[in-house]
Amino acid sequence: GRKRERKKSKSEMEMESGLISVDRWKSGSQAYFLTHMHSDHTRGLSAGWSHGPLFCSRTTASLFPSRFPGFDLSLLRVLPLSSSWQSLSLRSPSSGSPLLLHFIAIHAHHCPGSVMFIFRGDFGCFLYTGDFRWECDDAAVEEARTTLLAAVNDFPVDILYLDNTYCNPIYSFPSRLLAANLIAHLILSHPSHDIVIGVDSLGKEDLLLHLSRTLNIKIWVWPERLRTMHLLGFQDVFTTDTSLTRVRAVPRYSFSIQTLEGLNLMCPTIGIMPSGLPWLKTPFKGDANLSASLLTANNGRKPAAQQRELLLLQGAVHMFHENMYSVNYSDHSCYEEIGEFINLVKPKSMKGIVVSSSCYVDPLYYFGRVCGVSQPPELLLLRPDSREQFRAVRIKSYSTKDETINSKKEKWRKGDGRSSLRRNKKRRARIQVKCAKIAEVD
Repeated sequence: GRKRERKKSKSEMEMESGLISVDRWKSGSQAYFLTHMHSDHTRGLSAGWSHGPLFCSRTTASLFPSRFPGFDLSLLRVLPLSSSWQSLSLRSPSSGSPLLLHFIAIHAHHCPGSVMFIFRGDFGCFLYTGDFRWECDDAAVEEARTTLLAAVNDFPVDILYLDNTYCNPIYSFPSRLLAANLIAHLILSHPSHDIVIGVDSLGKEDLLLHLSRTLNIKIWVWPERLRTMHLLGFQDVFTTDTSLTRVRAVPRYSFSIQTLEGLNLMCPTIGIMPSGLPWLKTPFKGDANLSASLLTANNGRKPAAQQRELLLLQGAVHMFHENMYSVNYSDHSCYEEIGEFINLVKPKSMKGIVVSSSCYVDPLYYFGRVCGVSQPPELLLLRPDSREQFRAVRIKSYSTKDETINSKKEKWRKGDGRSSLRRNKKRRARIQVKCAKIAEVD
C-alpha cells in the first residue's frame, strides 16, 4: 500500500530553486541531470561546461567523448537502472540547512541511454519523464514498469512532468516492431531502388538493426553516425561504403523532395521518413494496400489483434511524392500509451514538458480526471505565463537569454503570435530544480 505521509504545505510541494537542474545547463545549480543525448536536451552543454556534477545513464556517458570532445569526464556520475534509490546530500540555498535528495533512474525506451527520473525529499515526489515511449504490450518495458510501480506505491507522485509530444487522441501509432516491418515491406516492394531513410544523429537504432536482420544487408550511415554506432556496440551492421548496400540512413536535415529528385536522375531511389508526425502537410496519395498485404502475410495473428493492427497501419504510411514515404515509427508515446502511463502513475498534478510551435496541449485537458481536476483547462495555447508557474518549471528556449521568452509572449499579446509561433522551434519545459555535496553513486 501507499505509505502514510503528513500533509505537505504548498511551499513544500515545489523543489526549491538552487538545488538541481534537469536537462537545463545554466549555472546556479549544484548538480545536473541529463535524460538523454538529443540536442534539444543538451542545448547549453559544451566541451568547456563545468557547472557541477552531471548524472546520466552509462550509455549516455559513453557518448560524451564523441559529442563533446574535451569534456571533463570526471564530472559525470553514472546512474544504474535499478529499483535502488540513490541519495544526494544537499544544502538549502535559502536557509543553509541540510537536505537529502533521493532519486531513481528508469529506462525511458526513447533512444539509447534515455532515462526518466523520480526525485523525492521534503518537497514531495516528482517524476520527470524526459522523452519516452512505453508501448503497452512491450515486454522490454515491463521491467521499467515494475520499477516505477514499486516506487510510486511507496511514494505517490506529487507532480508528473510528462512527455506530451503526442498527447492528443488523433495520434495512434502501431508498435515500433510493426512499423519496422512495414518499412521492410516498403523496401522489399522496391527491389530495383536505392533506399534513403531519414534519421537523427541518435535514435532509430532498433529500426536500422531490424532492417539489417530482416533484409540481410548492411546499412550505410555517414561517418559521424558510424562512430556513434561503434560507441553503442554495433560493429558489424553499419558501413560508410555505398557499394556494399542499397539502403542508406541519412541525416534528417538532408532528406527532401529536391534531394530525392536529384538522386533519381542517377538511380531509381525512394525515401522513407520514420516519424510520428506526417513529414509534409499534404499527402501525394495513400497506399493502404501496403498495410493490408503486410498483415495478410502475418498468419500467426488472432483475428481481433489483426483487425486492431490493420486499423493502426491503415494510417501508418503516407505517400507525399511518387518517391517519398512517411511511416508512423515513433520514439514518443502516443495518446493511448500516455493515458496508460498516467493511470499507472496516478499523479496528484502534472505538467507537459513540450511546447510545440503551434499548439501546446496541457495533459490535464485530457487526463485531468486522474488528478481530480473536474474542469479541464483550455486546449490551445497553454503557455506558462505567470511567474508562479515559473517557480518550478522554466521554459527552455533555443535563445541565449530567457528574456527572449517574454518578448515572444509580448508579440503574441500584440497580435503577432501566429507568425511568431510558426518561426519558433519546439520548446521544452524543464524543471529548474537546483544541489551541494555529492554522494557516491554505485
